[in-house]
Amino acid sequence: MDTSPVPPNRLFGPLFTVIIGVFMVVLDSTAMNVAISALIDAFSSDIPTVQWTITAYMLAQATVIPLAGWLSDRFGAKRMFMMSLVLFVLASVLCALSTTVVWLICTRIIQGLGGGMLTPISMAMIYRLSPPEKVGQIMGIVGLPILIAPAVGPIVAGYFVDECSWHWIFLLNIPVGILAFVLAWRILPTLPQKATEPLDRFGIMLAPLAFAALVFGISEGGIDWTSVATIGGIAIGICALIAFIWVELRVKTPPLLELRVFRSPQFSRAVCTQWFMQFVMFGVIFLIPYFMQRAMGSTALEAGLWTLPQALAAAVCMPIGGRLYDKIGVRPLIVLGLSAVCIGVVALTRITPTDDVTAFLFPRIMFGIGMGLSFISINTYLMQSCPHHLVSRVTSLTGAMQQVFSSLSIAVVSTMITHITANNTALGLLPQSAFVNAFHATYWLIFWVAAAGIALGLTLPRIVRTPPRA
Repeated sequence: MDTSPVPPNRLFGPLFTVIIGVFMVVLDSTAMNVAISALIDAFSSDIPTVQWTITAYMLAQATVIPLAGWLSDRFGAKRMFMMSLVLFVLASVLCALSTTVVWLICTRIIQGLGGGMLTPISMAMIYRLSPPEKVGQIMGIVGLPILIAPAVGPIVAGYFVDECSWHWIFLLNIPVGILAFVLAWRILPTLPQKATEPLDRFGIMLAPLAFAALVFGISEGGIDWTSVATIGGIAIGICALIAFIWVELRVKTPPLLELRVFRSPQFSRAVCTQWFMQFVMFGVIFLIPYFMQRAMGSTALEAGLWTLPQALAAAVCMPIGGRLYDKIGVRPLIVLGLSAVCIGVVALTRITPTDDVTAFLFPRIMFGIGMGLSFISINTYLMQSCPHHLVSRVTSLTGAMQQVFSSLSIAVVSTMITHITANNTALGLLPQSAFVNAFHATYWLIFWVAAAGIALGLTLPRIVRTPPRA
């Protein structure tokens, strides 16, 4: 079977197929945020219980992402992409049929298992098919759903929750998933599989445990960093991660996740930059709708609609960033993109509850521009700077860590808002003023994380030399 890159004009079908699948999965990761209140009422439950519909999904994804590289190498990327779609759609049907919150949580776990592998498999597949001179442009296109879906998810979910019912958040996946499956069956090329590669038995046990425990512990930290669940989850995760690293660096069989790429200082700095960007992106996605609803009295749909300027800006700038990557490399795009994010964050610190919601237009656009230019650039750089035959393992590695840092972002900003609000109230400030001050302080945290990303981005080489495609 031919593994060589294909001409760009023949990539449209595979690109369209993976974009549909990835968009559907990423959208479901954020859509539930605005449905929490509706689910509490529907199941006569409470926030800590219903919140598990989000946490369980993230845990399942963190568990299965490390396995994506090995499974796609072993059974073929196309086959695993289609199997993941089937599992995701069937789980969506079960979610929509849920009659209890426990049923919904369990089916969300199945949904996360199906959806967790789609993004790393898709990114690796398209990268392997892309001509080296066009890789930035093409990866910029396939990365569109990763940035747009989190912004569109609250809009779609807000409409269904306000106008229909929460069930439609899951029912929508059925026709979309069927379309993606048919297109995958007809259009996606069959890439070769490594049928003789042995299984890294210790890695396959330790990696899911490490990443799932870290996501669980950090998520619980958003409620109470001193609780048994938080400390236990993080402790188990760290111990399992240390054991996993020790095993993977000594295993004689091909490792589950290729950690030796961290021996490259350039790769390590790029990964750290990506982690900072993931923290910033999910912090912003969480903070702005929360502020609009709690401080400004916006509805779920209104808060969701104001993610649209960010999504449109990202949609415009991501293909541009991909083209520029092929010409000028990663460093200028990281610096320019995160600088735009910093400008948007500074604008957020000036917004108060008495302002009109249009005040969010400029910062939202700046976020879309910034993440559109920089997010896929750093992902493409990471894949391009590792040996070609390890791309599927590297996308699994970075995908798993992105789940951890997404959870860390939401937990940290939630904790900051809660504690600063309580401290300011104790000092005599009115509750609303204390709440607004807490948000502004949290925005400044986001600013400094983005600034750290700029500093790391300046250390990256401008142009990456593509390793030969073995």
